[in-house]
Amino acid sequence: MTRTFLLATFVYAAITLVLGMTWHFILFKDLYDSLGIYNRQEPIIPLGFTSMLLQGLIIAYLYPSFNKGGHPIGQGIKFALLMGLFMFSVSTLANAAKIHVASMSTWLMIQIAFHLIQFTVVGVGIGLIYGPAPREHAHGL
Repeated sequence: MTRTFLLATFVYAAITLVLGMTWHFILFKDLYDSLGIYNRQEPIIPLGFTSMLLQGLIIAYLYPSFNKGGHPIGQGIKFALLMGLFMFSVSTLANAAKIHVASMSTWLMIQIAFHLIQFTVVGVGIGLIYGPAPREHAHGL
């Protein structure tokens, strides 16, 4: 594993942890409580962080194959938003289909906002870490 790969994994996990805890447990805690979607009194933080590390490993592994040239930050954001759409489909849409939510529209809107912010910031980080694509891959998307 390269230093870049490990740094990208760490940056993804750190951004996701800080943003996720701030968003879910401080800024919008009362809203999430009223939606009834999260019903565990005490979240298992190590389990959540393990999930973030796995996500970070996958994103750090896949990004070099996606980065075909262009501005590194733009490439990072495009890739991260694509990954964010995938994560949104798993973490929000799939849960909404099987778990009762007090207000579906509120749940979807708050989750859309969270994922857009999360994966835009992640994309900037990933783009800056990996930088421009190597010359042999720089032929655009």
